[in-house]
Amino acid sequence: MHEDTLWYNNAQSLADLQICALLAQEIDNALPDAQNKVWHAHPVWFLDGNPIVGYSKLKGCIRLLFWSGQSFASPGLTAEGKFKAAEARFVAVDQIDVVALRAWLAESRDIQWDYKNIVRRKGRLERLK
Repeated sequence: MHEDTLWYNNAQSLADLQICALLAQEIDNALPDAQNKVWHAHPVWFLDGNPIVGYSKLKGCIRLLFWSGQSFASPGLTAEGKFKAAEARFVAVDQIDVVALRAWLAESRDIQWDYKNIVRRKGRLERLK
């Protein structure tokens, strides 16, 4: 895990830190070859330069975001935005269903839309996997 992600996590309240620490651990375990960095002020993991998953502090919760999550078969995520992203929100660490999280992370490797080239394609997404 990148040191900036550790700094981000440690800057949270105790309840949010617990959520962030669990999410980061599960993401690192599921995507060991992913590059992690703080991108647009929150931790994000990338595969081949393509954003896959990240989390951020929102007012009152931690939001877990999968860039291609609307295409996942596993239930539990809510559509976010006008592209293919989907999210889950947590206010306490015990709200995280680790089995569901691991299923989403497995799908995030296998189901990817090409966000890396979205600007070059003028807002049009293409499926990578």
